[in-house]
Formats: sequence, C-alpha cells, structure tokens
Amino acid sequence: MLLLHPATPTTFTTSSSSSLSSSPLSLSKFPTRTNLPTLHSSPLSSPQKMSSWLGKLGFGARLPTESPTDPSSSSIAQSPDDDTPAAGQLFAQFGAGCFWGVELAFQRIPGVTKTEVGYSQGYVDKPTYNNVCSGTTGHSEVVRVQYDPKECSYEALLDAFWDRHDPTTLNRQGNDVGTQYRSGIYFYTPEQETAALESKERQQQILNRKIVSEIMPAKKFYRAEEYHQQYLAKGGRFGFKQSTEKGCNDPIRCYG
Repeated sequence: MLLLHPATPTTFTTSSSSSLSSSPLSLSKFPTRTNLPTLHSSPLSSPQKMSSWLGKLGFGARLPTESPTDPSSSSIAQSPDDDTPAAGQLFAQFGAGCFWGVELAFQRIPGVTKTEVGYSQGYVDKPTYNNVCSGTTGHSEVVRVQYDPKECSYEALLDAFWDRHDPTTLNRQGNDVGTQYRSGIYFYTPEQETAALESKERQQQILNRKIVSEIMPAKKFYRAEEYHQQYLAKGGRFGFKQSTEKGCNDPIRCYG
C-alpha cells in the first residue's frame, strides 16, 4: 500500500492557485512516500485499519485544535524552542508546506549552515510523522534553519520563504492539504518578529491577495524521523540527488 500524505479538510480554502513558478504546487504528493518504513499489506483488514485509512482520506478526523488527554504533554509541546544554535549562529523556523522542498531551498542559501525538518506548534509531546499526518496534534511541518548572521540576513531567509510557496492558500499547498501544511513564520527574537511582520505587509501589496501565513513565537522543535532529513539531497523517491550547492537555482523537484 502506498503511504499517503493525508488530507485534513476541516479548514481549508478551495483555491490552490499559485503565481510562483518555482513551486510545482500542482503535483500530487500521494505516490511519493512509498519508501517510508511503515507499510501495511491491506488497509482494510481490520476495523482499526479501516479507521486509519478513512482518517488518511480526511474523514472523521478530530479538529486539530483538540488538546491531548495529558495536559502536561500540551505544556511541553507549547513551550519555547530552547535548543541552542552553534556559537555565532542564529535559528529561524518556517512552515511552507511539505518540508522536503522547503529544506532544500534553504540549504542552497549562502550563510545557512544547517537545516533540519521537524514538527512544531502542536499540542502533543514527541509526535511522530503518523501523529502529525492524522491532523489531530496541531503540529506543522517546519524547517529549522541555522544561519550565520554575518553572511546571511534574516530578510534573505524571508525572501526564500515567500518565493518557495503560496502563502494565500489556507492549510494547503497544491494537492497537499491539511493543517500540517500551513504557512507560518516562527520567530526567535523581537527583531525577527518585526522583520517578519514588515515583510508580510510588503508581500501582501505585491500579491494583492490575502496572505494567511501565521507569525508566531517559535515553539518546541521536534526533529522529524531520519529518513525525512535532507530527503531530496539524498535522492528522494527515485534516487535522483538534487544539488545543495550554495546559490544553486536548479528547479526543485519536490518529491524526488
């Protein structure tokens, strides 16, 4: 069975158009994660699997704002990101749809010294990919960027963020639908917050369409499973490695 990237159609707009030619938003993500380790021979062989399969199709899912049963889980997940970047480096965090292509875009920026994909902004401590895909944890797929402010400005990261996705589609990028694909800038400092708000205002004037990107403090970052890290640089589904060379402007093939 193909491991689908699930839909969570509780709160999304029907528009999936994008004016950004660099982002192939019209591609379906459904056939792309066949190489992931969690596979089942038959999704309908038990009531539990039937429920899981329906959940992946977006039926019967709880609202993503529903809190976990354990209040302490929410408290931990909603705490600030207290990880420490390398000496002289800063963190930035962005959500812009599927984190594979977003990570590669940031990897190519001069002055970016490290990228990691993961989950943040949700209500469950130590979420897994399957948890996030259920649409019930409130997490977003994010990229945490470590950068050298002497070589890379935060504004350069913001420009890459806007260029990489369509910030006017709520909880979706193309065929990738669900709250985990929402657009967001998650700041670590007051200076980053100010720059993000000003950048959003400028972008709003350029697009002349309502931007739905959220701008919020960075919360606890949960590093995604290892097979998600640098997924496209390692070859993606088909083994075609994509360049992480600084300044590279080769089109990004989102799904390998």
